Amino acid sequence: MSSNPPVIHEVFPYLRVKGAADAIAFYVKAFGAVEKMRLVEPSGRIGHTELQLGPTVLMLSEEYPEYGLHAPQGETSIGASIHLHVDDCDACAARAVAAGATMEMEPADQFYGERSCRLRDPFGHQWLIGHHLEDLSTEEMQRRYDELMKRA
Repeated sequence: MSSNPPVIHEVFPYLRVKGAADAIAFYVKAFGAVEKMRLVEPSGRIGHTELQLGPTVLMLSEEYPEYGLHAPQGETSIGASIHLHVDDCDACAARAVAAGATMEMEPADQFYGERSCRLRDPFGHQWLIGHHLEDLSTEEMQRRYDELMKRA
């Protein structure tokens, strides 16, 4: 066994949803995604699609409970979110909400030098949307974080 870590070339978020065609339409409308490819079963179930979101490819499929692949259920968190770094957090969030997302945390300036918000798409996935405000050292972020935790 080699002691060298693997060479990772790319990371692809992969979402499972109920209603993949509707999800694709939502991501196109909300975030300007461009569909690159789609594989469809004879039954019409979408087995795989790839959506271009800026420099990143988002992979998506219907859920496949028969293989243990499930979509989020209701408002229960799945323990993961996708962070989109954009030019204008407020405008991107407004577009996503207009397309059907639910705002969970309104856009606000954050201690870590970003303006950000949190939304949930109609398919149960959580998205963080943010844009850069200021460059901060790790030490300054920690100081601000400590201050925030004193108030919590």
